[in-house]
Parts: sequence; C-alpha cells; structure tokens
Amino acid sequence: MLDLGFVRGNLELVEEKLRARGADPAVLLGDFRALDQKRRLAITQSEQLKARRNELSQQVGALKKAGQDATAIMEETRALKDKLDELDRAAASLDEELRLALARVPNLTRDEVPAGTSETDNVTVKTWGEKRLFDFEPKPHWEIGEALGILDLERAAKLSGARFAVYMGAGARLERALIGFMLDLHTKKHGYKEVLPPFMVNSKSLFGTGQLPKFAEDLFRCSDADAEGAARGNFLDNDHWLIPTAEVPVTNLYRDEILDEARLPISLTAYTPCFRAEAGAAGKDTRGIIRQHQFQKVELVKFTRPEESDTEHERLTRDAEEILEALHLPYRRVLLCTGDTGFSSAKTYDLEVWLPGQQLYREISSCSNFDAFQARRANIRYRPGAGGKAKPEFVHTLNGSGLAVGRTWLAILENYQQADGSVLVPEALKPYMGGLDRIAKEC
Repeated sequence: MLDLGFVRGNLELVEEKLRARGADPAVLLGDFRALDQKRRLAITQSEQLKARRNELSQQVGALKKAGQDATAIMEETRALKDKLDELDRAAASLDEELRLALARVPNLTRDEVPAGTSETDNVTVKTWGEKRLFDFEPKPHWEIGEALGILDLERAAKLSGARFAVYMGAGARLERALIGFMLDLHTKKHGYKEVLPPFMVNSKSLFGTGQLPKFAEDLFRCSDADAEGAARGNFLDNDHWLIPTAEVPVTNLYRDEILDEARLPISLTAYTPCFRAEAGAAGKDTRGIIRQHQFQKVELVKFTRPEESDTEHERLTRDAEEILEALHLPYRRVLLCTGDTGFSSAKTYDLEVWLPGQQLYREISSCSNFDAFQARRANIRYRPGAGGKAKPEFVHTLNGSGLAVGRTWLAILENYQQADGSVLVPEALKPYMGGLDRIAKEC
C-alpha cells in the first residue's frame, strides 16, 4: 500500500505512474484531493472543538468552585459533544474511503522500469546457455510424459477436472527430486532458512501481500471465507483461503512485528503446493501443465533494509538462476515493463526457460522487489540504529520462485528428450533420483 502522506504530497507523480501501468487514476483514486481535504477539514474542526470543550470544562470547574451557576456553559459543552461525535464519524468514514481507495492502488514502478503496455515491451537483459540442436523433431512435454507413462492428464481430469495433473512413477520421483534439490541448494549454498508454512491463510494475510481485495476471483477459498466482505475491506483473521504462492504465508510470518535490525536481511525459502483459480486464463495454455489449478513451487522471500533491497533483489534473482544453470537449462532474464509488472511490485525480473518442444521461452520464475508496499500493508517494521530508540521504519520485502517445480519438470523433459523417447536425468539430479540416469517407458 502506498503511504497516504506520499500520495497527498505527490499526487501528480502517482497519477503519472498509474497511467504508465495502463491504469486510470480517476477510477483507482476517485477525487482523492477533495476526499482528503474533507477528511482533513473534519479532523481540524474536531480538534478545534475539542480545544473549546476543554476550555469550557475549565470554566465549569471554576464556576462550581466559586458556587456560581454553570448550567449555560454545561449545555454548550453537551452541544459540542454532539458536534464532535458527528465530526468524528465523518472523519472515520472518510478515513475508510481513503483506505479502501489506497488498498486498490498498485505499487509505483521504479524509474528504471521500461515503459510499456504488455509483455511485448519487456526487455531481455541476459541470455544464458546454448539451445540444444536436435537431430530429430523435439516433442512437447505432454506428448513425452504421456508416452513414457509418467504424466496422466486424462485421469487427473477424471479426478478433479481440467488443469490438474497426475505424475506417475519416475515422473512423481522427478518432481520430488527437484523439490529436494532446490531446497538443498538454497539452504546449503545460498543461506536461506527453510520454512514449512500452512497451506491455508486468512484474508488479513492475503491483504498483506496484495492479493486482496483486487484478486479475490483468482483465489480458491473455503466456506468460511467472505469474498464480498473482503472486497469491501473486511479482512478477517479466522477465515481460510488456499495459498496461491508461499509468498503469502512466509511474508506474513512477521506481520504486525518490529524486527531486530541486526537480523536483516532475513532470507527464507519454502516448498508448498500452490492453488490458483486462473479466472482470467480461459482458453490459455490448455495443453500440458503450463497453467494449473494446483502446482508445486519453491519460494524465496527476503526482508531487508530499504538501502539494501536493490542488492538483495539482484542476489535473489541470481539464486534462482543458479538452479537453471545447475540443471543446464537455457534461459533468459527479462525486465518487465510498467504494464506487465505485478500489482505489488516496484520492479520485477522474469526468468524464462527455453522449451524446444514448443520453440519458445516460458516464465519459470518472477523475482520482485516490492519496496515498502507489502510491509506497509502487513505492518512489518524494523528499528534502525543502535540503542533501539529510533522510530520504526518499514522493511522492504522481496520474493521470487526458486523455482516453479512443474515448469522445471517439463523443461527437463523437453530439453533432455532422446530420439528413442526416453529422457536423460540431469547430472545434478541423479543423487535425488537414486542414481537413475534415464527415464524410460515404464511397464
């Protein structure tokens, strides 16, 4: 969430940044200036009346002490109380309007983020690895997986409907091997602490990272979750939604806390299943397992001092890239443009892996710096300086996929496929696959 004081003092800049995202400031902010002026006027008038009330109370006390009649002044005091109550209600109502307006405003992108309206305006900043030259026509992962008997989309549809997958035999083992490999590299080499969070969270947590209220339709919720209430800004601590990413529970671990500066940066990693309704994805990626309602992911989350967040963003992105490099999967790093940057992010790199069976790059990780946007929503602060007496400030939060497991799985099938239909196991994964060096058709 943006700071109210910043928006008030930089309204033209905020409107310019929103337009760069392709958003309409009038729709998101309404008549912000008039609304804010009404709120400030109500607060000013309330403070003036409170001062007058205090003055009258002193006069009442003096008159009573002198044995004189204070009835008229007491009646004026009672009248002031009614006006104060009315002003306080008005200020509270205007506060709520402003809060709900700001809750729907996306983060402001950094100046270095390229202007653009869609993914076609994103900028490739790095390319790694040589694309393999095949002496046969490479197949897409869904054909490879089905032929090997390790991916069953038909039975998954029978169990759960479209956009679900069943992994069988070596396919299931490969998924598990990737999770273990990613967690080991991030914890043993990159210095992250592993977390196993709940897979359901409350609406306050989803508000903290920016999924609510804007993206309620993209989430799966339990029967105790009130989507309409969340849309009105009623965020509960005892309802339940399935997590769309481990970013939500891991970031909210420190909600409403003041962190010890000496602990920063805090680096956490978590494996979780992720659940997404994909409400806006009708007709997209209907083949294979690119876009699923349930998928596995290893997440990277950091909490940093503001002055260190850029450095830590680069470091987090490199940590994700090292997974791809260790698996020898060609990829590129892309800086997202203003129109393609996510709601809560100030700057995002996408890592896109090469898929020879489809002859295209596909996103396998998004690594974002949110500045203080999420921390302000979730009230995550730290106290800078020695002595612990300084005013608390908001941390900066960062996260990225390290990596999306299913997309890494399919990238291995497409990049390591052989002419006989088998798939070689990357060298780095062999210890996690019990020494298996090739996935062949199972009986």
